[in-house]
Amino acid sequence: MTESSGRCHWCGTDPLYVAYHDTEWGVPEYDARALWEKLVLDGFQAGLAWITILRKRESLRAAFAGFDPDVVAGFGEADRARLMADPGIIRSGAKIDAAIRGARVFCDMRERGEDFSGWLWSFVDGRPVQGERVGGDIPAQTPVSVDMAKALKARGFGFCGPVITYAFMQATGMVNDHVAGCFRCDEVRAMGGT
Repeated sequence: MTESSGRCHWCGTDPLYVAYHDTEWGVPEYDARALWEKLVLDGFQAGLAWITILRKRESLRAAFAGFDPDVVAGFGEADRARLMADPGIIRSGAKIDAAIRGARVFCDMRERGEDFSGWLWSFVDGRPVQGERVGGDIPAQTPVSVDMAKALKARGFGFCGPVITYAFMQATGMVNDHVAGCFRCDEVRAMGGT
């Protein structure tokens, strides 16, 4: 369902949310570091509204060294304590630990010659899936997000269940779930080459 604005209804009218919808959500992302950042942010969202993450995103970027996985992989107890004391971020020990562990996994994959981006995109055969969504029929998860979540967890990533993973797939353009009638639907479809 879209509103009279011609946008997906979920973004409402908050200017930050509208800007995210209009410029980022659903745009195919292939940069490995950017994908890891988005996966971490989606993990931090667990149990919260996405607008909370958008409002804290710059603070999270600063706290996590610009989401440089090489730097975050080296975080120790002093860094964890600093993060737990930072009121600008989500201060969940489990989520902070998952981000640090995820950086280490990311770096290990790279050191073994595995491309994080290529690996993630392989779940959709390297091309965005066109959702063809009408109204409110957008699923919370799919068989592909279930498979991706299992594979991420098997690698050691945390806070990446099938619902979080599907949100990640939507946000990074692995799935184009802009609804029919949203002005971004066809624009994002064209970015995916279909």
